[in-house]
Amino acid sequence: MKKGIFQEFEGYSKIVEEIEASRRYGIDYSVDKDSPEQYINLLHPPRLELRVSDIIQETPSAKTLRLVSTNQYLPPFQAGQYIGLFLEIGKIRTTRPYSISSAPNQTGYYDITVRRVEGGLVSNYLLDDVESGHILQSSGPAGNFYFNPLFHKKTMVCLAGGSGITPFMSMIREVVECGLDRNIYLFYGNKDLDDIIFHETLKAISERSENIHYLPVIENPAEGYQGHSGLITGSLIRETLDHLEDKTFYLCGPQEMYEFCIPELEKLGIPKRKIRKEAYGPPARISDYPGWPQEIKAEDLFTIKVDGHKTLKGSAGEPLMVTLEQAGIVVPSLCRSGECSICRVKILSGKVFQPPGTLVRKSDNQFGYVHSCVSYPLEDLEVLI
Repeated sequence: MKKGIFQEFEGYSKIVEEIEASRRYGIDYSVDKDSPEQYINLLHPPRLELRVSDIIQETPSAKTLRLVSTNQYLPPFQAGQYIGLFLEIGKIRTTRPYSISSAPNQTGYYDITVRRVEGGLVSNYLLDDVESGHILQSSGPAGNFYFNPLFHKKTMVCLAGGSGITPFMSMIREVVECGLDRNIYLFYGNKDLDDIIFHETLKAISERSENIHYLPVIENPAEGYQGHSGLITGSLIRETLDHLEDKTFYLCGPQEMYEFCIPELEKLGIPKRKIRKEAYGPPARISDYPGWPQEIKAEDLFTIKVDGHKTLKGSAGEPLMVTLEQAGIVVPSLCRSGECSICRVKILSGKVFQPPGTLVRKSDNQFGYVHSCVSYPLEDLEVLI
């Protein structure tokens, strides 16, 4: 008999065994069959309360925060997903997504790895002020940046930049610890060797594992450095890999990396359906983006009227969400990258700029809704939250 497609999923046989064991020992879940909400909330809780159990110094500019649940339960996640932290820093309530860098096969903690961002409100708070024992609020695991056995090739080519290593670290740990039938080629770009997150761990894993291949690429190498240098180019990928057609490509890093690496992949003939890009926050310099009106400067100020009564000032180069948060107005959010759509607000009057490729629903476009995390005022606005 031909197997059903669901039987090809990883873990299928284990689930079948658990069902058979439940029947054998008389476990009966029928009393809960009419109340699915409790099971949905276990898998997709609206909020988690997490305690910082340990802080690990990874590099001079990066730390890993190990987070455990205050009620001894953490929902499962897929390697590559993130959690959104809900934070109150001074008078500002805000959120930030952080990819989970620990493996999904252990259920005792989530690791998030934070690298300092110059002038970064949240990164500086997490690195300088948060200590072991602190309680943090977060969302449940979310995101679509993970391996899908139905559509993705078993050989993964991962291109990471800076703190974009975190989802790949989770994927690599899962492959190694669970003995999964996948090969991973990791091209990891950094400015200098001393600030590579997980460098020694990745070296050790690649040395003992035949299916993990670690290739650090240093932009500004010290004299005498023998490894790969410069940027992650199509030529480097071609020199390293054969048969590009049987591989899926994953990218996670700053916007500048995407702008360089995606065209390099396209030059190699990689079709778009085989390129997966993780959301990585709003652009650092939105005024440099294609389509930005040249007559508008990033520092130009506009009036923003909120819900018909509160009026504030916002600059063209700052996301609308950030302006609202600084004024004490909380907008629900999760990814902060223009993908999840949770932060939608309605523009009643005025114009905003959104980067090309922002995933706005057709109905939102029709009725004037925008993703406030990647919307920039181009004139005076009236906004409904």
